[in-house]
Order: sequence, then C-alpha cells, then structure tokens
Amino acid sequence: MRKFRKVLDGLTTSSPASTLGSPSCGSGAGTPTAAPTPKEIDVQETLQSENFQLCKTVRHGFPNQPTALAFDPVQKLLAIGSRSGGVRILGRPGVDCYCQHDSGAAVLQLQFLINEGALVTACADDTLHLWNLRQRRPAILHSLKFNRERITFCHLPFQSKWLYVGTERGNTHIVNIESFILSGYVIMWNKAIELATKTHPGPVVHLSDSPKDEGKLLIGFESGTIVQWDLRGKKADFRIYYDEAIHSASWHHEGKQFMCSHSDGSLTLWNLRNTTKPFQVTFPHGKIQKDGRKESCKPILKVEYKTTRNSEPFVIFSGGLSYDKAGRRPTLTIMHGKAITVLEMDYPIVEFMALCETPYINEVQEPYAVVVLLEKDLIVVDLTQNSFPIFENPYPMDIHESPVTCTAYFADCPPDIIPILYSIGAKHKKTGYSHKEWPISGGTWTLGSHTYPEIIITGHADGTIKFWDASAITLQMLYKMKTSKVFEKPKPGEGRAAELVEEDPFAVQMVSWCPQSRMFCVVGISAHIILYHFSKYEANTQIESLEVRLQCESEDVISPSENENDPCFSESGSHSPQAHHQQSVSPVSGTTEGNKHSIPCLKVKDRMVRVPPGYQAELVIQLQGIDGEPPQQITSLDINSAYGLLAFGNCNGLAVVDYLQKTVLLCMSTLDLYGAADPYQRLTRSPRRHRQSTSEFCMRGLSNFYSDSKKRIRTSYQSLTELSDNQQSFDMERSKSPTSVHYPTSLHNDPRILPEPVASLRASHCSPVFYLLDNVKGPGRKLSLPTDLKTDLDHVNGHCTSPTSQPCSAGKPRAQMGAEGPRLTRRGPGRPPFRKAQSAACMEISLPVSHTEGYASRRAMLQQLHGVTMYSHDEHHTGAPYCWSEKAAESRENSFSRSRSSSVSSIDRDTKEAVTTLQFGESYGRKSDALTTPCLWVGTSLGIALVIPMSIPTDQEERMEEPVTFGPSGAVLMLKGSVLHLSFLDCSGTLIQSPYEVWRDINAAEDPDRPRKRKLVHFSPSSSQETYADGHLAVVCSEKQAKVFLMPSQSCLFVHNITESSFVLRADVVSVCNSVCLACFCANGHVMTLSLPSLRPLMDVNYLPLTDMRIARTFCFTNGGQALYLSSPTEIQRITYSQEMCDNLQDMLGELFIPIETPEVQNRGFLKGFFGGNATTFDREELFGEASAGKASRSLAQHIPGQAGMEGMKVAAGGVVGELARARIALDERGQRLGELEERTALMMTSAESFSKHAHELMLKCKDKKWYQF
Repeated sequence: MRKFRKVLDGLTTSSPASTLGSPSCGSGAGTPTAAPTPKEIDVQETLQSENFQLCKTVRHGFPNQPTALAFDPVQKLLAIGSRSGGVRILGRPGVDCYCQHDSGAAVLQLQFLINEGALVTACADDTLHLWNLRQRRPAILHSLKFNRERITFCHLPFQSKWLYVGTERGNTHIVNIESFILSGYVIMWNKAIELATKTHPGPVVHLSDSPKDEGKLLIGFESGTIVQWDLRGKKADFRIYYDEAIHSASWHHEGKQFMCSHSDGSLTLWNLRNTTKPFQVTFPHGKIQKDGRKESCKPILKVEYKTTRNSEPFVIFSGGLSYDKAGRRPTLTIMHGKAITVLEMDYPIVEFMALCETPYINEVQEPYAVVVLLEKDLIVVDLTQNSFPIFENPYPMDIHESPVTCTAYFADCPPDIIPILYSIGAKHKKTGYSHKEWPISGGTWTLGSHTYPEIIITGHADGTIKFWDASAITLQMLYKMKTSKVFEKPKPGEGRAAELVEEDPFAVQMVSWCPQSRMFCVVGISAHIILYHFSKYEANTQIESLEVRLQCESEDVISPSENENDPCFSESGSHSPQAHHQQSVSPVSGTTEGNKHSIPCLKVKDRMVRVPPGYQAELVIQLQGIDGEPPQQITSLDINSAYGLLAFGNCNGLAVVDYLQKTVLLCMSTLDLYGAADPYQRLTRSPRRHRQSTSEFCMRGLSNFYSDSKKRIRTSYQSLTELSDNQQSFDMERSKSPTSVHYPTSLHNDPRILPEPVASLRASHCSPVFYLLDNVKGPGRKLSLPTDLKTDLDHVNGHCTSPTSQPCSAGKPRAQMGAEGPRLTRRGPGRPPFRKAQSAACMEISLPVSHTEGYASRRAMLQQLHGVTMYSHDEHHTGAPYCWSEKAAESRENSFSRSRSSSVSSIDRDTKEAVTTLQFGESYGRKSDALTTPCLWVGTSLGIALVIPMSIPTDQEERMEEPVTFGPSGAVLMLKGSVLHLSFLDCSGTLIQSPYEVWRDINAAEDPDRPRKRKLVHFSPSSSQETYADGHLAVVCSEKQAKVFLMPSQSCLFVHNITESSFVLRADVVSVCNSVCLACFCANGHVMTLSLPSLRPLMDVNYLPLTDMRIARTFCFTNGGQALYLSSPTEIQRITYSQEMCDNLQDMLGELFIPIETPEVQNRGFLKGFFGGNATTFDREELFGEASAGKASRSLAQHIPGQAGMEGMKVAAGGVVGELARARIALDERGQRLGELEERTALMMTSAESFSKHAHELMLKCKDKKWYQF
C-alpha cells in the first residue's frame, strides 16, 4: 500500500496531464515544476470509533415559552414547564437539569412530591407523568394517559400518595402515585352540584384540601360554583354560587376562611360559618367613578393568601388592573395590611408562587419570597424587606436580553483570561438587589475533575457582545460590551444615511477572537467590521476608520487617461495619514455623481472618546455602497495578530487590511485572485483596450500609500493576474457568443426580475454566510449550464436550506424579460434596503437586501417564509422561459475538463464567486517553495481553495513602515461544493496553530529602560529539519467532501465524500483525546467525525434534523469533543461527541435530591387542640383503595410504564453505573464494619463469659456466709 501511494503521489506531481482541472486530485496550479516527490506520510492515528458517543450535556438560558411552575419547600428545588414539553429543574448555582417529554406536549401543571425526590407533570395531551429525581438525570417512572377526559387541574396534598385530578367535564378523579393507577373513587360533577341546577358548572379550575380537615376537598368550577366535598360521606358540605367566574382560590391556614379571585378583577373572602354570601368583596384596583359605579377591571388570574405570626397576612395576586389605562405593563400586587405595592413587570406573568417556611398548610405560612415566572424572565421578590427588592438571579437567564444572532465556542482557553474578564465585568454589575442569599438552594454540585477553561461568546441584535464562562458545564456572565458605542447615534431624517439605517443596524453577524493575543473582531449587519484590543486600563482614544469599496468590476475601472489629474491618485497626498484613513480604497472609482450616495450607514465617532477597561475599539472598517445601494454582506473573516493583518470577503471579492498601519493592502474580486490559474477558464470582461485591470487599479491605489515602493508593489500585483489580462481581454468581444444578452443600464424601474431570497446560515464566528449567483438572461432561451457551476437543491422538511444561496450585487444592469417571463415583484426604491435584523432565534434569518440583480440563487432558502417563488438551477421548469439543457446532468467532476461554448462562457463571466472562508498561516505558496512563508488561504463558493503568499517585514520598526506585499496565487485546490473550513497539520498529524502575538497592554505605563516589543509565537511546520523535508498537510472541507493535500506538492492524499443527498453546514478540525479529527454537522441532522489525515469515518449519528435556521446559524464545534447550538430563542444546548466526557458526565452533573428530614409539625398548644384547632386526619388508603372504592374503568385511563426508549435506557444505565459503584463502595465499607463488629462481639462474649465465671465463683464463695460475716 505504501509503494502504491508513492506511485500515485509521483503521478500526481509529475504527470503532464495533472492540470488544474484534473478531477482526480483537484490540485495544482498550472503544469507542475520539478518538485520533489513527497515521501510516504505515515501517521499513527489513535482515534477509533470507541472514542466517540453523542449525547446532550446541559442546557443554559431561560426556558422558552414557560407554562407552569412548582417549588419544593423542603428540598428547595424549582421546576419550570414549557410549551414544548420541557421541564427545567433548578437548585443552587450549578444544579440545573433539563428533562423533555417525548410527546412534546405542553406542560400544564407541575406538582412536587415534597421531600420525596419525585415530580408529577400534567401535559396537554392529557397524560400524567411521574419523574424520578433521585438520579442525576431524571427519568419517567410511570405515565397515565386519560382517554375520555381532558385534564385541567391537579392537586397533591403534602405527605399523601393520592393525587386529585380535575377534568374539563367537571369530574374529579384520584390517582395512586405509587402505582399510578386510577382509583374507583370519582367525584362526578352532577353529584357535586345540586340536582336543581340545570347548567353545567364548567371545568374544574381549583382543588385543595381543607387545612382543618383533610377529609374535606374544596372544588372550584369555572362558572363560579364552589363546593366543599366530604370525602368520607361522599356528599357536599356546602355549595356557593357566585356570579363571576373563578380563576383561583387560597385557604387561610386555620381552615376557616378562603379567598377567591374572579374575572371582574375582584377578590372575595368567604367564611365557612356563612357561605350564603361573601364575607368581604374588594376591587383592589377598581376606583369609584363619578356616577358611583366601579370601573371595570381585568381578571385576577391568581391569588395567594398567606399568614404571618407578627404582622398582617399577605395577599398576593396578578392582574386586576383597570381597563382605562392602555399600555400598562403586567403587574404583581402585594397587599400587606393597608399597604398596597404594585410591581410592574417587563413581560406578561405566566405564574407566581409564594415561598413559605413550612410545607404544612395548617401552620402559619410565613412567606419570605415570591417567585414570578414571566414569559421571558424569572424574578424572585424578597418579602422580608419593606421595599420588596428582587434577588440577583445566579442563573444565566438573560441570554436573550437581545435576540442572539451568532455564537462562538472556545474550549481550553488560556487560564488567565477568565479571571481578568470577570474582574472587569464585575465593575459594571447592577446594584439594588436583596442582600440575602438566593432562596432556591437545593441540590449539590461540585467542580468535576475533567474541567478546563471554556468561553462562549454570543452576539446580539442590538450590537451587544457577551462573554460567558462555560467551564465545568456551567454558564456565568463574564463581560459585556456594546459595539454601538463606536458609532454616533443616528438622527432621524438625516438624508440618505437615515434611509439605509435599519431597525437593528448594529446586529452582530459574526465574531473572530484570538484568546492568546486577546484581539477581537466583530462583523456587523451594516457591512462594518470593528477591531478591538484588550486593556486593563481606561484610556482616551480616537477610533480610526477605513472605508472600503469592495466592488470589483473591470468595466467600471476608468482608464489611466481619465484619472491622471485626479487628486485622489496624486502622490502628494499619499503621505498624509488622514487622506487614506478617510478615502475609499477600492478598485472601483467613478464620477462624483456616482459616489455621492456611497455613504456608510453608520457614522463612526470622529472625536476623542474615553473608553473603560476591557475591550477598546481600535479600528472600524466600513464597506461602501455602490450607486446609493447598500454594500453586500461580509461572508468571511480572519484576523492574525502575529501578521497584524485582517482579511474579509463577500460575494464581490476579498480585502486585506493592515491594522497596524491602518491601511488597505488588497481589495480585488475573487476572479482576479486566480491570475492564469482560473480552473474555469473564464474570460475577463475588459472590452475596452485602454481600460486597466482591476488588479492594476488595486496596485495603483496602494502605491499612493507607499510611493517609495510603488514599482515593487506594482510588479507584485501585476504578477498576480498578468496572464488573465493580457491576450484574453483584447479578444473578449470576438469570443462572445452572438446570442449572449447584453445588460441594460438600470434596474430601479424593472419590476420583472427574479426574487431576492435572503436567508443567512451563519453557524459561528468563522462559518460562511455566502451565496452563489448563476445568472440567466434572455426571455425564452434555453441555456446549458455547466455542472461545475451547478449544485443540487437540497430539501430539509420541505424547505430549501443550502447555506450557499444569496443574490449578490453585480453592479450591472440586466435585460428586461419578455412578456412570458414570470412577474415577480420586489421592494420599491423608496423602501429601506435592509430588513429588520432577525435573531438566530427566529425561524426566518434575514440578511440585508440590496437593489441588485435578482437572479435565481443556487439554492433558494425558506421560500414559504419569504412568500415569494424561487427558481433553482436544479429544478427543470419545462414550461418556464428558463430551462436547463439535459447536458447539465453530467457529474461535476467530469465537467472540469469539458470544453465550453461561448454562450456558457458568457454565463461564467457573470458568475459571482463568494469568498466563504479565510485562514492565515505558515504554508507553501507554490510547488517550488522550499521554505514556508506567511500565506492567506482563501476558500470560495465554487469549491476552490487558493493560496496567496505574503511578504511581511520581520523587524518591528520595518513592520510599522514597510508595506506587506502579496505574490501571485501559486496553489489552487478544488472540491465539490462551497469551501467551509481550512486547517493545517504537520506530517505527524498534529494540528498547526496559526501564529499569534503574545498579549501586551498598550495602555500600560512603558518602562524607558525596557521598551515593549511585539513577541510573536509561530507554529511553523519547518521548525525542524525532519518536518521540513515532509512539508505539511492541508485539510480542506466543503459542503460535499473533505480532502487532505500534501504541501508544497499539492497532491491529494485522501478524499472523502461526506454527503450526497444533503450538505455540510459546519465543519471544524478539533482536538479529541489528545488527537485531532474533522467534525461535521449536516443539514439532514447528522453529526459526523472523520479521522485525520486518512478521513476515515469514526462516527455518524442522526442527531438533530434541521427544523429551522436558528440551529444552522449557531451550531459550532470546539475542542474536547464539545459543541453547542441555540435550541430555542432563549436557550443554548451543549452536546458532546466524546466517549470520555459521556462517561464522566454523571460526575459533572449536580445532585437534585439530598436526604433531608421532614420538618416536624409545630406544637399548636392545648387550648387550640381542645377547641378544635388541630387538623383532623383520616386514612386515604382505606377510602380510595381498591378494597373499598373498587377499580376504575379501563377505558378511562391507560397506564404506561416508564421509558423504554434508548434515551431512557442510557439515562438509567448511567444512573445504575454510578449507583453500582457507590453500592460497591458501601458494601466494602459495610463488610469492613461487620468484620470490626464481629471482633467486638467476640471480645464482648469472652468478657461476658469471664464475668459470668467470676460471678459464679463469688456466689459459691459467699453462699454459706451469714450477713454478719461480711
């Protein structure tokens, strides 16, 4: 096999037929030179399939769409149910457990078995579930499905095993918690009410047993009927008929009074001595009007009546406000004696619950806090202080404070970064919280042994960036900053710029972070990039800004004769720093009329600003619009602190910025990057003889910044594309097809164009959001599209979900369609070109749209959400004016070497090739290179990975003065689908990290004796003589396949087709178990890992189908076998694909249940007991058991045993393993103790025998003696 591989490598590197378009290896730029044949690459791969297992670890954030709330007053645990069937159980910080019902039905109600380690959930599918909380991952023990009635309310008395269940029909059933079997005892609605009543009382809305007598059950019906049912006598003690509907009821602890809340905003207090009318009726928020009538109020949805020993009772309720004040926020009212406190909430109240000291309902309650569950927040109010402050929430419940738009995950960070971020972030925390400890303190959690520093970064729609400490499967806020502070506040009605500003102009699109150098880069939705450096000191600074016009069309470049007198290109201004800081550095320049509307949407602050410690803005880069249109979105980004460079690209091209010198080094289209190495053999569009090439224009603009190096830079840039612009440009007009359609001059008045589907699939800080245009023009023409520009339309759940489809502005007019063309409307010129920035939490992820050519995208995304008809090149529209030839059905691999007609070439020339991924690193730019040099690897949407070598001055002073130059592209590698990820390995299979600069605080006081210098760390594959001979490996992953290339020979060593029916959304090279692998997440929900460098499949799990764009936009891998995604608009789900972490997960999770003794009943005193104050107990087992009540009808409810699925088995197995280990230890200890006990017993027996012997001897000795002889 080794010899065979050597032969293949030799053929790859030396065969004349191995040209650029070779589908076999997909490598090489031009005819190879006499490069040395690569030696055998023998990497010992240690990863096996046994090292991988996929499972969920923990879920962070606020439960999405909460519906129910419960609290265990003894265990101090809080449970929250959600509409999607999830249950979150919270205790002390670190104790956070998520459970999910398989049915996905909404949770209606939760009931703790207080101090029993169990929880009952009632779901919307009329099923009751019993959860076991005595294991770290709770599991369902029993389920009971009601078939004929719908569940509306449940009540479980303290220390009782009988659950009362009210239904929509008004009946009350009783369930045995231990066996989860329905009792034969039923309280029918027609027996509960009087026979004379002709109307149905409605569903049961309340059930509670009397504090005075457990044999009395209070039943509340929705219509306003209240019945106290005698369980022993099976009859009603009293019935109350009230005019207003009842929402809730609450007992006084003595059992002599109870309070009800009603739909008219009133509270009624009833005394059991006289139930004919309410003892008291109050409208807490209802005022008496001038005519003497009470103003109408909203319903009071819930009331709680709690007593205290030393003060007046608390009456706490939600709702009840008057209707006259529109727009008032939801409120929680606390009535304590005559004082009424109204607490306004930011979101509607879902549920609230008073926390009391005792679990017994017949004792003084002594409430100390109120838990308020809102739609998007959880608040706990301190009742022990008069101002009712709230507790500081220790859980990460504010992830969704502004909608999350992107995520990034970094594991194994430098250990010093978390403490310093926390110390700076702690200075900006809010104050005014209660000084008492968080009352929800149940469970135990300890820091596991398998922990390392982890940081999660979230970007938000309002421009906020949040750093989270994610170590040890917890989540805690570290640091927060606002990118909007860099810009001036947009003023309303401020001309064209105001029209371009959308509702969320600062929304974060992607982030890039270097933990070692602490450089941080943010890409915003307004096509802007902000570069931050970290400092522990505050400073006064002025933010530098650059404007880049990344629109590279050769026809728009003016000739040299037209710009000779242009002051923008004169050398006199090239030495002024302000000139190039503010001017538009671009390969495109037009007249004043053409540029007058090219104003950035946001204005950077141009004055000195005082910045606090932390991340401080250093540079802002803004893309300019073209002809008044907004710029295209930035699709890729990479920053390298060692080089001092920042690269970014979009569907128009690539730009490289030197952030040390604050200049633009490179700004050109993707096509110009190839030079003569274009694998598609496209012809440049330069029909005019005297018009210069785009690359020459870039070079010329750059030369103005460095006039002393103009000649050298010009030569470098001309060599980049000299072969593309020599002969072909002069023969362009002759090579055009006679049937090719020319473009008109305007688009604004043409409504008959194809739609502009906009859907972003940003997965993380480096994953692509890119789009490919396949332009089709001419009414009624059949065009043969080459398959290398054509990809399949992948459907997921009926939606088109490829991440590589977005219309890109070509900056060119297009011809009008014929009358038979489809009429599809687009937004008018007066409408703002940006949609509202949607968060990644939304189903529809929208990116800015411009007045561009509305071509059919390569894959149209979510056409039903956008409400437009979308066309794909993969769909054969036989009756439509746009039809594809059957020749397009050939494979893409074979089409690379296929000859093309002139009509096809006209399409190729108009195709936009987006830059989808970028990576700086030490590599070989050409096959003939003997040493590594700094390079920029560029991946595109056409499946091309090309290498651009760079020349960077090594001396620090020269680096700040001399320019960075770029060489011609020497390596072009080809894959199927858009390139997603680039990484490098040495020949031993070790991941080569990008070089970086060691962090230094630029605001710290400088020592004159020891001037600060840049300290760079390089990870070059040529650091030793042995590795130098081998070169290094380049791992390139696209939507469809992964390839491993050997550099500098550019030979393809391994290739693996990842998927045929779907496409990869996210790919990363990560470290697992002291080795590396390629992790991929596909649109069909599969999570895969491939070994490196052999690309051998290690794991393929159908984990999560792509149900919405949120998952695809936020899914990201990291080292240590971990990943995360936004599972809902408010929650982050973390998963692991490492077997080692799955094995240790049980030890990392917190314990929910702790054995605690139940509090004893308070001694109420002799007098209260004598006069009937004590509660009466009765035997429920005797009353509800099968012996006395009989069996319930089998058709009424169906018993379902505990989980039998794989997930339940895994959970149970994990729990059993831990329990067995603990049981084994306990048995060993018990055996040791039994041995010690046996020894002690033997000693005691010997001692007893000796004592008995001596006693017998003494008895015999004294037997015959008289009393006076002693």
